[in-house]
Amino acid sequence: KALDFPVVSGNVSLYNETNGRAILPTPTIGGVGLIDDFTKSATLAFKAVDEAILLLGEANGWLGQSLYLREICEREDGAPPPVDLAAERVTGDLVRALIAEGIATAVHDVSDGGLLVALAEMAMASGIGAELDRAPLAAHAFWFGEEQGRYVVTVGADVAEKVMARARAVGIPARQLGLTSGDALTLQDERPILVAKLRERFEGWLPAYMAGGPA
Repeated sequence: KALDFPVVSGNVSLYNETNGRAILPTPTIGGVGLIDDFTKSATLAFKAVDEAILLLGEANGWLGQSLYLREICEREDGAPPPVDLAAERVTGDLVRALIAEGIATAVHDVSDGGLLVALAEMAMASGIGAELDRAPLAAHAFWFGEEQGRYVVTVGADVAEKVMARARAVGIPARQLGLTSGDALTLQDERPILVAKLRERFEGWLPAYMAGGPA
């Protein structure tokens, strides 16, 4: 009701096993959306160099129950990030408007793994890298925190300030993360990561695993 979102099906699998080992209960929701004009839709791939990369939504470094905490710290601590459905709807409405108006050139939700994972996925989908600004708080928290209801959007550098002002006018936090650039993801004070190497690791793992290689 809060999102005016048509949920057409759902399932919660409480008893799951893989290779004899239990995994967490898995809730699934199926929804349907309608795009009036498919030509006014967005994909996650960066489209060109020198475009502004914007974050719409909070960036407080929420690491509770995050992939970073689980995979890097080997811990499953804390509460998951809170969900604000009212804020989610306002942000979603703005993102849809930016797409419909042809302002947003690429859009991606920020999900498991946080900002840096979303940016890596956008880079791998396009082959275009990004020059990212210094994090405004602890780098691991900023880049891997998992606050909800967030989107990464690319726009022309000449309209970035106007888009951020438009977001803030309706109560949506907004900041520029950097610019699309070159063929690598580059963070301040860190070694650049070639997009081709990211794609090789991302796309090569499953075939190697299925062939009996190292997990």
